[in-house]
Amino acid sequence: MICDVHAHFIPKPFGDFMGDRWGPRVGAAFAKAGIAKHPVSDSIDDIKGRLELMDEAGVEKQVLSPHRPPYLPDEAEGVQAIRLLNDGYADLAHRYSERISSYVMLPLPHIDASLKEMERGLDQLGCVGVNMHVTCFNRSVAETEFEPIYQELNRRRAVLFVHPSTNGACSPLINDYKFTAAVGTSIEDACFVLHMINKQIPHRYPNIKFIVPHLGGPIPMLLNRLDQQGQNPQHNPGLAEAPSVTAKKFYYDTVCYGSKAAFMCAYEAFGADHLVTGSDYPVLQDYESYKETFAYISRLGLPAQDLDKILNHNAQSLFGFAH
Repeated sequence: MICDVHAHFIPKPFGDFMGDRWGPRVGAAFAKAGIAKHPVSDSIDDIKGRLELMDEAGVEKQVLSPHRPPYLPDEAEGVQAIRLLNDGYADLAHRYSERISSYVMLPLPHIDASLKEMERGLDQLGCVGVNMHVTCFNRSVAETEFEPIYQELNRRRAVLFVHPSTNGACSPLINDYKFTAAVGTSIEDACFVLHMINKQIPHRYPNIKFIVPHLGGPIPMLLNRLDQQGQNPQHNPGLAEAPSVTAKKFYYDTVCYGSKAAFMCAYEAFGADHLVTGSDYPVLQDYESYKETFAYISRLGLPAQDLDKILNHNAQSLFGFAH
């Protein structure tokens, strides 16, 4: 059975607390006729609909996270917001423990508070990993101030799921042309990998299990170029290993809107062992069914052993789930 490492859900108390500070009222962009397409709702009908879609798709478990950064500049407000979010996830995971797990979110950029919330989430709430976004108020989470987070993740041998901030990589070349979501998110994914390479974080903290969404964006087709130009001492002096070596340490989820070309590029670049199933639920629901988000993988002609790893074992092993 499939484990969906990339599924979104927004508990209503958190959404109400954030209000318009999160841009458009939470859930408005996802509102559409039909069940289980409104992630802000904690209603029994919506949760039932979500579970029915999971059953239809052969998904045993979703690991939940928010679709955009839940960060606030004021520390007290930020901590309150994140506790509402994590408590909402924990409540749902407790009620549906066989089907739902979650990452613990952190009240960034407040580092001490984030370390305390990581401890609460992993040790008390039963979260199975940590979620961060690519940027925090337009600063890369690879910057030095976030170093204590990686130290603690490494000590705990934790899973870190990273998600785009949906800010178009802070680029007017993307945002001014209205490709913030369609293209900008994949560029953000690539930026995260590149920033990790530059700062040598995976090399220095080898116990962290990184999950990058959307097959890493353009990263799989850039590995050779990175090993040539990206390793040039003029650009990135002192790298301990080739950029491709670092990139291949990450796990990448399979969200690619059913593109065989994109999937096969990542498959060839990273290998079957480093691909994990994800859906970006419910974002893709406007374009393909939840079932199809996973079903396309079975039609790609992969060797049976590799297909089995990707669908039934890789993600499950990362989180210690039965498989």
